[in-house]
Amino acid sequence: MSQPLPAVRIMTELDHVRLSNLIRRHPGGLPTQGTETLDSALDNADLVASEQMPPGTVTMSSQVVIADANTGTQTKLTLCYPHDAEPAGGRISVMSPIGTSLIGLQVGDVARWCGPDGQTSSARVVSIPFQPEASGDYLA
Repeated sequence: MSQPLPAVRIMTELDHVRLSNLIRRHPGGLPTQGTETLDSALDNADLVASEQMPPGTVTMSSQVVIADANTGTQTKLTLCYPHDAEPAGGRISVMSPIGTSLIGLQVGDVARWCGPDGQTSSARVVSIPFQPEASGDYLA
């Protein structure tokens, strides 16, 4: 079950290419739900050069603070590629439902996803303490 995507997602051209290649290299080897949702996010994203990425936008390798929509509990996560994922350490894969729901969102946007248990969850993007592009790293 996929969740509706926000009207506008902003993604760097580099992240778009890397994520498109990730999906192409692993058809059937990545979670189907995540792949279908990430495909949609990639298809509907507004692309910008890394140097022109707004600093309040979630990109790959960004640290993001989210607040659970029900409890208000804040959590800091780092969005990463599947091989770097370490959920217990706060490193979440872009291929996970929550990771896919965050890519391209901006501070104040609400991420919505369906977890492995079938439960729908949502959280607001509170802040982005680190974004590679904002720090001048355009190749992260």
